[in-house]
Amino acid sequence: QVQLVESGGGLGQAGGSLRLSCVASARTFGSYHMGWFRQAPGKEREFVGTINWIGRNTLYADSVKGRFTISRDNARNTVYLQMNSLKPEDTAAYYCAAGSVWVPRRPIDFDYWGQGTQVTVSS
Repeated sequence: QVQLVESGGGLGQAGGSLRLSCVASARTFGSYHMGWFRQAPGKEREFVGTINWIGRNTLYADSVKGRFTISRDNARNTVYLQMNSLKPEDTAAYYCAAGSVWVPRRPIDFDYWGQGTQVTVSS
């Protein structure tokens, strides 16, 4: 069982930056691929990006490519989402997830989820 806790959300301004963190409870964190999703009110959960277990491969949604960066520190059981050049349409609850499938893009590809952290971007 893996417990995931996100932090770092809050209010950001358009053009600004925020960094989200997700800490995992399991000592096996380093064996999981990690992903970030987001969900805005009334919309389906949307894939943001993913990073493989060792941190050498990443994949991003077109909507965030070039603005968001995912990284991980397996020694700290933590995955990060650096969000730059924020846009109001980035406003959503952001979730991290852990799974064993590669390349994961769908929620069903992930086995464990955090509770989410809210990001609100003002124009």
